Amino acid sequence: MADGGLIRIKRGLYTLAHRYRRVEVSPYTISAMIVAQSYISVESALSVHGWIPEAVRSITAVTSKSSVEYHTPEGHFTYARVAQQRFFGGVRRIDEGDGNVWFLATPLKALADYVYAHRLDWDSMEPLLHSLRIEEEDLLTLGEDDFDELDGVYTTARVVRFLSALKKEVCGERTHH
Repeated sequence: MADGGLIRIKRGLYTLAHRYRRVEVSPYTISAMIVAQSYISVESALSVHGWIPEAVRSITAVTSKSSVEYHTPEGHFTYARVAQQRFFGGVRRIDEGDGNVWFLATPLKALADYVYAHRLDWDSMEPLLHSLRIEEEDLLTLGEDDFDELDGVYTTARVVRFLSALKKEVCGERTHH
């Protein structure tokens, strides 16, 4: 570490300095290594999926453990605790190759986590369009299966209400077109 060959991410977790790496380590992989029981979600996942226009500077993941933040030479990592019945329901394993493996929330799961983490009381797609600037076309790609996959994952009334209202708006709207 003294000569700059190793970078300390957190106690017990190090990476080689950029000049010694044969392969770049994805910040999402680093996130998964900092807190093993976590997945990329909220704004970070929405950005990966191309649903929000903003570049996300800090990587936000969801964990079942306590919320925590890490400022590291490799970036800023935030972990939000979200209470769930099935932690990895609505989460996909991403393997970029070269050892970069991490977990990513589906867009709908990222939205549900967003509502939970920010304690929002949303009951329509309106705030998604205006506050998060998500395109309506993206929301209309959600299908019954996306909502079914999250059935029973959240028990918090705010999140259940949000998912139910969004499902009616999005899935119900298809029959009108």
